[in-house]
Amino acid sequence: MNIKNDKNIVNNQCLEPLKSNKTNFFKRIFAIREIGVFIGLVVLFIIFSLSSPFFFTLDNLLNILRQVSILGILSIGMTMVIVSGEFDLSVGATYGMSAMVAGMLMTHGFPILVSILIALIAGMLVGLVNGVVVTYLRVPSLIVTLGMLNIARGLALIFTGGFVIALNAEKVNDPFFSTLSFLAKGKVFGIIPNMSFFFIAVAIVGYLIYSKTILGFRMRAVGGNPNAAMVSGVNVAFIKIMAFVIVGFLAAFGGIINLAFLQNVQGTMGTGLELDVIAATIIGGTSLKGGEGTISGTIIGVLIMGVLRNGLVLLGVTPFLQMVMIGVVIITAVAIDMWTRK
Repeated sequence: MNIKNDKNIVNNQCLEPLKSNKTNFFKRIFAIREIGVFIGLVVLFIIFSLSSPFFFTLDNLLNILRQVSILGILSIGMTMVIVSGEFDLSVGATYGMSAMVAGMLMTHGFPILVSILIALIAGMLVGLVNGVVVTYLRVPSLIVTLGMLNIARGLALIFTGGFVIALNAEKVNDPFFSTLSFLAKGKVFGIIPNMSFFFIAVAIVGYLIYSKTILGFRMRAVGGNPNAAMVSGVNVAFIKIMAFVIVGFLAAFGGIINLAFLQNVQGTMGTGLELDVIAATIIGGTSLKGGEGTISGTIIGVLIMGVLRNGLVLLGVTPFLQMVMIGVVIITAVAIDMWTRK
């Protein structure tokens, strides 16, 4: 009898680590926010595929990918800012101002590559100013970037006089103009939009920086607990400034791509874009309190925004009702974030 009891004890002791490992495995799997977000994306695909015969077609899916490319590029930068514990409401204005700078320089005889470089620097300068004011002057990022939104938008309107700057081969005397147009408007094999490759490239580089470098690790550390990060020797101000500079660069990059695609720009370009960028980032699982978020989750959030807008358009839903539904999705995402933290 004792022997049997001993065997049972031994068996239970041997099985306990296996049970524990299995439990921990499932906890790790279901704790990953991206899974829940991805399930939401799949559900949207199923709903719109059953509701509209035009949704689940190759042309429409590629069209969605093209439509979300600019949003995705900016959202990757926004992920780094929010994870660092800050916000940037000026990305839409930076996006428009940088495109305006590039367009003005091109139409005034500057080489295209020089114009693009100056526009990228302009976007980075906006991010640098935001970061310095937030970190060294201790002004909340919401206030700083809200002010910068108006400054950048106002400068864009002042320089353009409120008029549209149009690009064409006559105004832009540069042999690279046709190449620039193809890079933004062309399609690989006549099917896949070139613009989507810019999004994919930025996503890969953003993932590597955020997940595989010390900079990305420190962004999460600073956003999670800035005091602990500072005690550990992390330069908190530098990390936050870098996050703002990166999102400024990506905003300018996205603006230049859209300029090349539309071949015109005006001072109001990008109005309201910052709200879509923040929404996609939050829907993707990035925590409003900082310290948590992934590039892959943001990409899924961007796709959800694109699929939702595209599907609602195919179903004939009015733009006003679309705004309401997207607002509900944002509130739900934030509520889920708060609930999972508790």
